[in-house]
Amino acid sequence: MAEYLIFLTISTSIFALFSLGLNLQWGFTGLVNFGHVAFMTLGAYTTVLLTLMGIPIILSMLIGSVIAAILGLIIGFSTLRLREDYLAIVTIGVGELIRLVVNNQDLPVGNQWRSGAFGVQSYPIPLATLAPNIFIKLAMIALLTLLAVISLWQLWRWIRASQVTHRNSNNKTVKKQEFISRLIIGIFLALLIAAIYISGVIKLYDYDPKAGLMLLSLIVLAFVFWRLEILVRSPWGRILKAIREDEEIPKALGKNVFWYKVQSLMLGGAIAGISGAFIAWQIAAIYPNNFEPQETFNAWIMVILGGSGNNLGTILGAVIYFIYYEGSRNLDKIIPLNSDQLSALRIMIIGLLLMVLMIWRPQGILGKKEELTLGK
Repeated sequence: MAEYLIFLTISTSIFALFSLGLNLQWGFTGLVNFGHVAFMTLGAYTTVLLTLMGIPIILSMLIGSVIAAILGLIIGFSTLRLREDYLAIVTIGVGELIRLVVNNQDLPVGNQWRSGAFGVQSYPIPLATLAPNIFIKLAMIALLTLLAVISLWQLWRWIRASQVTHRNSNNKTVKKQEFISRLIIGIFLALLIAAIYISGVIKLYDYDPKAGLMLLSLIVLAFVFWRLEILVRSPWGRILKAIREDEEIPKALGKNVFWYKVQSLMLGGAIAGISGAFIAWQIAAIYPNNFEPQETFNAWIMVILGGSGNNLGTILGAVIYFIYYEGSRNLDKIIPLNSDQLSALRIMIIGLLLMVLMIWRPQGILGKKEELTLGK
């Protein structure tokens, strides 16, 4: 069970990271990007190919992130003067273009060139060959403990802020509902953090490389979340929100709207590039069909489910998505279905849930209705 929970935690943190990049582009800037998986593809392939050439793993990941950001710059300069619907069409085309190029071209795998259709295997993975002594194990457990404590403290502050607002608000009913919903979500996330922490401590002490990768992915996710929260509350983030609502207003105030859009696309792409490195490390062998357009739409589900324009909502959306995705694997034990029918049913169920959510709460679980970009 501990191994399975660690696997789920790595998957969730990777797609939470991936979705945070999309949320920056769509939720905060209003850019319709249906080719977000292109950044993940570049990040994954750049990281593993450079690692096989002897470049250190972390440096390879950072270079992959930079190349993904450069792709965002290229897409931005060529498409951001288009309207939203044309931008969506172009980005989904770019996503497929990158995948098809990787699939049909020879790639420099180590000291030889190999067809991309065969994929890339046998590349180094962080902490996989580590044989830690007791002091290193305790240091890793201490890092996980610090991360868990900070997460629980931030959850408490988030719930507490709603309680203070509730006491000082004129609309007591609405604020009370918000406090109760935050309390329920906070308890759910706190229990999840506790389960992940216990599993992580067990597997770090008996050292499992997957536990080391989980710790690394959680640290990166926490760092990216922290910096994004600072950014979106800064003057730069407020300009992005103004562009999302009505870009003519920041233009009238002398802001270079086009350049702010490019910056958002580049930063969101760089974050997705980092998630690409982690997914390559998790699955230990990458193939072009690992980066289908469906991955982009999975990220859209997570962003919409949690609430666009809300970073914590994006992480919550990723958690709920993977709980549903893994929990629905055993539906065939309840309903007699073959694998194809089960796959179709799972998609139908999540589609139905999204439709119900759009009717009941179109802004998502933690989103704000007044900031809903879908209503533009």
